[in-house]
Amino acid sequence: MARHPKAARTLTHDQVWTALDRLAERAGMSASGLAKKSGLDPTTFNKSKRVTADGRERWPSTESVAKALAATNSSIDGFVQLIGDAARTVQTVPLLGFAQAGGSGAFDDGGFPDGKGWDAMTLPCVDDEHAYALEISGDQMNPAYRDGDVIVVSPATPIRRGDRVVVKTVDGEVMVKELKRRTTKTLELRSLSPVQADRTLAAGDVEWIARIVWATQ
Repeated sequence: MARHPKAARTLTHDQVWTALDRLAERAGMSASGLAKKSGLDPTTFNKSKRVTADGRERWPSTESVAKALAATNSSIDGFVQLIGDAARTVQTVPLLGFAQAGGSGAFDDGGFPDGKGWDAMTLPCVDDEHAYALEISGDQMNPAYRDGDVIVVSPATPIRRGDRVVVKTVDGEVMVKELKRRTTKTLELRSLSPVQADRTLAAGDVEWIARIVWATQ
């Protein structure tokens, strides 16, 4: 009996996009950062661009992949290897520019990511399904964090004195500080920049606080 040739393995939509995420991760960038470095619209590789409004899968164009490879000095063979490794377990977290974090609708009342505008990035495993990432813009946090650095925030991780944290006030201000002291009445925060003053907030003025557990620097 004649043998039929073995069917070729078909690439999946998730595998190709995961390979692009891995390409960005290997270059130390978010998906939007990779798009910008490739000379593309910053939203080209965003998670929201991967499915159409009516639910159909949208694939990255050959041109956009080629530009991403050129921007990261990667070969097509290396990209194929990333596709082949797409089944490796990683955690993907929502990513938002820090400047947008204080906008209306970016978080729900519990401090978890909400609404539109979030990108996505992969990172070493963080044991928190609600973890998310914020991309620093500007130099207001130098020397602790520079423009383009990404911080990963974990709402479920316990916070101790000396931890770096993200705090949101009831007035909508979002800040990155170091926790000096926390009581039932006040929250004392140390600035990460020598040009910015420390802050003391009344407990009632704090909407939420979450610990920074990882950063790309």
